[in-house]
Amino acid sequence: MPDRSKITIEDVAAAAGVSVATVSRALRGLPNVAPATRQQVLAVAERLDYRPDRNASRLAAGSTRTVAVAVPMLNAWYFSQVLAGVEAVLKEEGYDLLVHGVSDEEARRRFVAGRSPIGQRVDGMVLVDLRVLPDEAEALAADGVVATTIGFRTPVFPSVTIDDTAIARLAVEYLLDLGHRRIGLIAGVADDVLRFMVPDRRRSGYLDALNSAGAEIDPALEVAGDFSVDGGRDAMAALMKSDNPPTAVFAMSDEMAFGALQTARELGLKVPNDVAIVGVDDHDLAEVLNLTTVKQRVVDHGAVAARMLINTLNDGSTAAPEHYDASFELVIRGTTAPLSS
Repeated sequence: MPDRSKITIEDVAAAAGVSVATVSRALRGLPNVAPATRQQVLAVAERLDYRPDRNASRLAAGSTRTVAVAVPMLNAWYFSQVLAGVEAVLKEEGYDLLVHGVSDEEARRRFVAGRSPIGQRVDGMVLVDLRVLPDEAEALAADGVVATTIGFRTPVFPSVTIDDTAIARLAVEYLLDLGHRRIGLIAGVADDVLRFMVPDRRRSGYLDALNSAGAEIDPALEVAGDFSVDGGRDAMAALMKSDNPPTAVFAMSDEMAFGALQTARELGLKVPNDVAIVGVDDHDLAEVLNLTTVKQRVVDHGAVAARMLINTLNDGSTAAPEHYDASFELVIRGTTAPLSS
């Protein structure tokens, strides 16, 4: 029997085959958990003798027992899933979660410079896809800020990252293997004031795959979709109404792919016969809509980052920061098929 004091919410999630957010909801009696899943989680928790220890983190006097999570987009699915993973671990450890939106460059500068009032009300921070320059990270660490990052690395803080270039390359190479050579790209934000890093990386992977295959690279095949369903719908309309439309489309997120699917239906196009579509994320609705996508375990990104932060707060470690490389995989469904000759 494992030592009960070392059993964490991640252990329960792994044993039950669900996310940490699902475990948290099931154990707290919250809705949106299937009865069979709830019973499975409860059975696993009982078998492992799992009990959240609300006094697990013993910090110095003056602790607020609050952690801030800074995100650039409050209404995007990806960030909501990251927050779910963070919240599940923090809840287990008896911490409150404070969400802070950073929507423009001035807000970003204020936040990383420590001029935001948030920094004085929390014990630590999780920075999600929020660009922090090396000197800014060093200054934060020198000020005693405890943080972890998701989506990028710094020399001083633990991080959770994923290879966005490889994600895009995997998706586009799959479309190339199906025989497609004219592949559209539904990209990120047209006017990106925060210089969001993910779109550039995924565009790089898209171009790498096309270059390696000797396929056509046409700037007219790239349209911004603003990481939203509406943006994906408009981007798909622009692509398919062109004189020489693509036979396949890679959308940088499932939400944009959902919009692309809607436009294809409105235009009377058959997916995948007339146009194939691939997204990224494996959104909750991706299976329902039969969308081929590159799956990333987003809730786990938040959970791992939160656990790193809690460990740092507990240990006060000055060792080299830990960096976690998240996995991804292609999930093939009904929106892709070999190109008809």
